[in-house]
Amino acid sequence: MKNTGKTILLVSALFLSGCASTSNNAKDPFEGFNRAMFDFNDTVDRVALKPAATAYQEVLPSFAQTAVNNFFGNLGDVWTMVNNFLQGKAEEGLSDVMRVTFNSTFGFGGLLDIASEAGIQKHKEDFGQTLGKWGVESGPYVVLPLFGPSTLRDTAALPVDMAGDVWMYTTPVDVRNVGAVVRVVDLRATALGATSLLEDAALDRYTFVRDAYTQRRESQVNDGVDAAKKTDAQKVMSPQSDAAPLLPALDLAVSADTPVEPRMAEAVEVGADEPVALM
Repeated sequence: MKNTGKTILLVSALFLSGCASTSNNAKDPFEGFNRAMFDFNDTVDRVALKPAATAYQEVLPSFAQTAVNNFFGNLGDVWTMVNNFLQGKAEEGLSDVMRVTFNSTFGFGGLLDIASEAGIQKHKEDFGQTLGKWGVESGPYVVLPLFGPSTLRDTAALPVDMAGDVWMYTTPVDVRNVGAVVRVVDLRATALGATSLLEDAALDRYTFVRDAYTQRRESQVNDGVDAAKKTDAQKVMSPQSDAAPLLPALDLAVSADTPVEPRMAEAVEVGADEPVALM
């Protein structure tokens, strides 16, 4: 199943290339396809992933859940480290080296997050963010089957991210696949509260997820710096860069100055961060 993710990406790319624009929104020209994939992913989540994550959270002791999350987080720090160096952020990259070293040794292979206790900040970087730092525009918004929210730039970067995932080189294959399942379920379990809030609050969940994702993604590429405050020479343009951020779903209103509530923004990235198709 190692090539499952690449197959899904290829099929999606071929389908998108044959799609005429299905939306008047220039930032979301594939809205018809995206909504269909959104509904498909939502069904997979409701039928399989969310029940599994709920059972996982209820049955597994909290300390074991923390250990699992720490273990895979430590592996993810390796690829984050590489991308920080690729982006020219030497200080953050060296910090990631220290995190991986501390947690892999004193943290029993990453089961304990010793680095955070020592005050070493955790980062989250991927090759899509690296391309953004290099000036590659994000392109239109797309929703990939099983992988979830993305952009054309991040879709192109996804095979590189998959190749940079340390866990995917684990042998034997059975262990790798079981670990990949546990990894996805664990991440889904951490977002159960936030996604329940999203389900209850958003009138048009597709639009909310799209705008929250693109806003948060732009923030990640710009390291949390408001892109509007950057000069044109510094700014990495995104197709959603001028979209008005959303208020927390309590009001379901649009404001140019108010960011999406963080827990909701994180919830929409569950599939994008740890796609089921990596199994």
